[in-house]
Amino acid sequence: MSAKAEEDLMAWLRNAHAMEEQAVTMLEALARRTGDYPEVKARIERHLGETQRQAEALEECVKRRGGDTSTLKDMAGKIIAFGQGMSGMFVDDEIVKGAMASYTFEHMEIAAYRVLIAAAESVGDAQTKSVCERILKEELSMASDLEASLPDLTRKYLSRQGS
Repeated sequence: MSAKAEEDLMAWLRNAHAMEEQAVTMLEALARRTGDYPEVKARIERHLGETQRQAEALEECVKRRGGDTSTLKDMAGKIIAFGQGMSGMFVDDEIVKGAMASYTFEHMEIAAYRVLIAAAESVGDAQTKSVCERILKEELSMASDLEASLPDLTRKYLSRQGS
């Protein structure tokens, strides 16, 4: 496989690491503000743990392949996520908007891991492929759970607003 394919895989792994670091920040902010929705909070906290392990696994893949994660890119992602987390503090329908944003973000992650799996396979990196396949399953599970919860979450929010 070409050196360009190797470079692309490394760049995409670093980007995925930064994406997971951003997700940690967003999930922490969302979990702090979902106390009125205990089942949502529990699922977010479970996925937060998964996400932290995902970031660690991706960092290990980058290092095993001879690279390092970009502190600058990770910090930029955290700053953006912090801003997103703060902006939600001032809207009364934050739980609904947060669920929609999380659902969207999960699908971006799913796409990223499908790309990483194909790239790792192309360069013959079975270990990275395996890590990304495991992460993809977790992201698909979270997206499915979010999709299933959106109607009930919306109804619960609306009923609280009416009382």
